[in-house]
Amino acid sequence: MIPVPGYEGRRVAVFGLGRSGITAARALLAGGAIPILWDDSVSGRMQAQAEGFEVEDLTAADWSDFAALVLSPGAPLTHPKPHWTVDRAHEAGVPVIGDVELFARALAMLPSEQRPRVVAVTGTNGKSTTTALIGWVLKQAGLTVHVGGNIGIGVLALPEPKADAVYVIEVSSYQLDLTTSFTPDVAILTNVSPDHLDRHGGMEGYVAAKRRIFAAQGPDAVALVGVDETWGQGVFDALHAAGRHTVSISTDPSAAGQEGYTARAGAVLKDGEVIADLSAARSLPGRHNAQNAAFAYAAARALGVSHEAAVEGLLTFPGLAHRMEAVGHIGSVRFINDSKATNADAARQALASYPSVFWIAGGVPKAGGIADLADLFPRVTKAYLIGEAADAFAVTLGATPHLVSKTLDAAVTAAAADAHEAFLASGVEQIVLLSPACASFDQYPDFEARGEAFRAAVLNLGAAPEATA
Repeated sequence: MIPVPGYEGRRVAVFGLGRSGITAARALLAGGAIPILWDDSVSGRMQAQAEGFEVEDLTAADWSDFAALVLSPGAPLTHPKPHWTVDRAHEAGVPVIGDVELFARALAMLPSEQRPRVVAVTGTNGKSTTTALIGWVLKQAGLTVHVGGNIGIGVLALPEPKADAVYVIEVSSYQLDLTTSFTPDVAILTNVSPDHLDRHGGMEGYVAAKRRIFAAQGPDAVALVGVDETWGQGVFDALHAAGRHTVSISTDPSAAGQEGYTARAGAVLKDGEVIADLSAARSLPGRHNAQNAAFAYAAARALGVSHEAAVEGLLTFPGLAHRMEAVGHIGSVRFINDSKATNADAARQALASYPSVFWIAGGVPKAGGIADLADLFPRVTKAYLIGEAADAFAVTLGATPHLVSKTLDAAVTAAAADAHEAFLASGVEQIVLLSPACASFDQYPDFEARGEAFRAAVLNLGAAPEATA
């Protein structure tokens, strides 16, 4: 745990007692604060009381007595309307912050020679893979590395800071909205496409939240920006014009800016020359994973890792669960778990990685559904549609062969049988791909549960699990 100093003997309101909230309360208490906890959920309040925390109804509290409100990233800060705790905090002049801001303040209070380095990653898609990949590369290079934040362990639950450590932190737009002094040594924006627009009041607000990852960086810090989309290019241009140390990462060689890297399927390039051949990296298929590798390589080099060690780390990366994860095979039919693809843009990356697929898609659809993927429909041998989106996706697919399966188990069974028939007819390996392009909440609590259900369904058919790296 990382104790948070600066609030010794002062009351700090903590609303939302999920992973980040309860961890923030523990870190505040360890730093000498008096955390006052509340949650709309009775079970959350009971857990807090069981740990010995002071639980107080914040609707009836004296807000003038609070030094800060630590808000769960799940509670809206501004849109569609501010959470009631935000209104109360603003009325009392109480600052509203989050767990990443507490982490930043804890590090800032250390003497400069004791501060660890920080790599922070955000973006609409690819941020979890990029975060995990950077952590892996740095660990293989011999550094002391702690990976967490929006992926895995909450940031304040990571080990106490040591000068030789590197924290690799995934941060969401919700978390960034609650930061004011977060100063990563290397900050990464993988890409930007429409997502969570209801929580940010539109695309401009969403991009502004993502840009906050760079806002407080010092003059020696590095900004790595994906420039394949107009929004990302705009962020890069603004930072570069301000004289910041900014590096572009692109899959389009013509879009690379000063000191930029480009990526193509199976390779990372700089100045037109291949610097990392990824053909042997089985966990990094496709152009999008090459771009993730470019971010990881650039981050590692910025932290002083040698070229050779950085490339070796990329080649040995075992992959991330639920993101282009090979979970098993039945003969020459391979099953790929891409449950983390919760929107069409993420599913595009997976579909584009294979010449043909038996595609399982559906769940709670995002705005626009899968219409933007129409150019990839020729790669879909057959689609198997599940959840709330099934009927609407069937209309969008039109003449593309498809089956409304409704449930994941039914989709896996049908796709496996059809893929086996296709292999017998062609002699070519076949891919069954779960890449839903949807949220999971109609049938599963989160994408992880959906991915594990896919894995179980595949193994229940008698598939042999894929060997791990």
